[in-house]
Amino acid sequence: MSLLQKNTTFIKSSANLLGFDYCGIAKAAPLDEDAFKLEKWLNKGMHGTMQYMENHFDLRIDPTKLVPGAKSVITLLKNYYPEQEQSNDAPRISKYAFGKDYHEVIREKLNELMRLIQENIGAVHGRGFVDSAPVLERSWAVKSGLGWVGKNGNLINKQSGSFYFIATLITDLALLYDDPLAKDYCGTCTKCIDACPTDAILPDKVINGSKCISYFTIELKEMLIPGEMKGKFDNWMFGCDTCQDVCPWNRFSKPHNEINFSPIPEVLDLSTREWEAMTEEGFKSIFKDSPLRRTKFKGIQRNLKFINPG
Repeated sequence: MSLLQKNTTFIKSSANLLGFDYCGIAKAAPLDEDAFKLEKWLNKGMHGTMQYMENHFDLRIDPTKLVPGAKSVITLLKNYYPEQEQSNDAPRISKYAFGKDYHEVIREKLNELMRLIQENIGAVHGRGFVDSAPVLERSWAVKSGLGWVGKNGNLINKQSGSFYFIATLITDLALLYDDPLAKDYCGTCTKCIDACPTDAILPDKVINGSKCISYFTIELKEMLIPGEMKGKFDNWMFGCDTCQDVCPWNRFSKPHNEINFSPIPEVLDLSTREWEAMTEEGFKSIFKDSPLRRTKFKGIQRNLKFINPG
């Protein structure tokens, strides 16, 4: 076995032991085609008020600017599909937010993977990223053969669907690279486009982020949600899974086995009335380790009023 093979096998087996479900590796190189698409998307204002998406454009498209001398981009997928469902009268919360904040959980695993690489392979330099830095993680996942980007903008894995967090580890270590899939497998299916409550999914895999329910319920900082969205949120209080729930590939989704993603009981059981009666202190206490912190108590109350104006 060559050194390249040995190191690649070690990294993939270590990722598996740390609880990642998939690991793919691509050669670090500028993402020229993705840069063009991103620039076009930003110029059309489809990111709404998410100004941070305009920042660090050069870093997003070139991994060597994030890690000098970068040779490999390791992409890792972590399943978050829950076994439990919310009760029928609970305001709807995106499945990724049922448990503990994934940033903390995955960052710890990425740090451990980097430590194992340095301990067993040598003086390797690298940085791990999980949805919190200028990295086009879906593009790297596609390049490393982990799936394709569906019409709903999500990475879809042929074996397991799309309910995955994507993490990226950029290193200056040369490795064996995986081949991307020969094609995507959405075919002529338009279920996600047809089901989107706000018509945010456009042709050619373009998502108008400024019309997405997740944008309004999580990213929008203003206290007023545009009136034309009234009646379109389908009881989604935090995020939206509609386009994933209707995707035929998600019939292959299996429940995760990550204890940190176990649902907070209140997420599953609280009714609209109980949410409305919650105090800010109660919210901070119950959801101190939850992704729901991102919207803050005021944002949750705003969303509740919007989906249940009565």
